[in-house]
Amino acid sequence: MSEKIYGIDMGTNAIKIYQKGAGVILHQKNMIAVVNKKDPLALGDEAHSMYEKAPKNIQVKKPIINGVIADFTAMQMMIQMYFKSAYGKKLAEGLSAGGNSEFLIAVPTDVTEVEKRAFYDLIASSTLKTKKIRLVEKPIADALGAGLDVMDATGRLIVNIGADTTEISLISLGGIVQSRLLKIGGTRFDEAIQQAVKKKHNLVIGMKSAERLKMQLASGIKEEEEKTFDVMGRNLITGLPNRVTVTNHLIYEAMAESMSSIIDSIKFILEKTPPELSMDIMHDGICMTGGSTKIKNLDLLIQQETGLSIMKMDEPELTVVKGLGMIMENPQYERLANSLQESTFH
Repeated sequence: MSEKIYGIDMGTNAIKIYQKGAGVILHQKNMIAVVNKKDPLALGDEAHSMYEKAPKNIQVKKPIINGVIADFTAMQMMIQMYFKSAYGKKLAEGLSAGGNSEFLIAVPTDVTEVEKRAFYDLIASSTLKTKKIRLVEKPIADALGAGLDVMDATGRLIVNIGADTTEISLISLGGIVQSRLLKIGGTRFDEAIQQAVKKKHNLVIGMKSAERLKMQLASGIKEEEEKTFDVMGRNLITGLPNRVTVTNHLIYEAMAESMSSIIDSIKFILEKTPPELSMDIMHDGICMTGGSTKIKNLDLLIQQETGLSIMKMDEPELTVVKGLGMIMENPQYERLANSLQESTFH
């Protein structure tokens, strides 16, 4: 069987897989639904449609929490099933028997060695036996996927705002000079919106409804014009279903604290940046990636607070997996996949 090389970005919100020569072949919600605690029922977007709606015998799980593997068994089951469903049983058996495939796995920087090893073990102990598994620092892949040259001596500041985490990284010469991982992202915003609606309107809403409010009304900068969106939930007093009208001002207030924490962390990294690299960042600005950077005016907020220009991506949620693809497709980036040697885990 011909050699296959895959890059996997296991994000909190979505899992993305890149195949060398074929591009991004999978982009699905990182969720799995299991029956009776062990039997898989649905994966990805299908499992997400069951979230907050399933009966007690069906569990809808998020295997990745805060950027690291929280449910090893569920995540491994998902990976194995994706390869079977995407390519058919024959290829899955071939991977298991031939061991001729390579995997590049994106891992966060500011996590423990044990947490990084879990990403390696996930593939190594699966039925997808391979000849090589390499780990790539997520900010490096992120910068590559954003179109930045990470190999030269220029400082690049990347702010990746994802579902559960915000990773702020200063990169130069193919390595990470400074980094900080915050447990703040889209999920934290949604939870804050839930609490604000509950407090203001005595209405309990689900995470999906909170996310819809965020997508419709959220803004990094407080808007003078009032905008509204209707949401349904359960009235806290009567216990009955109810509909209320929520304003963009309430959403802004709910998210303000979390956005302020992100700004403070960006400033912290800038304060720790060596002077020569500071000059580069002053010239090139900040590159924003991650799905949560789609929030309206979030880039303007960061620009106002830091005084730096902002570079936004058309598909900010795909920059990491595209970066893994660039490492596979271009020999000049080969060494970036060896930042964590496999010998570390033996």
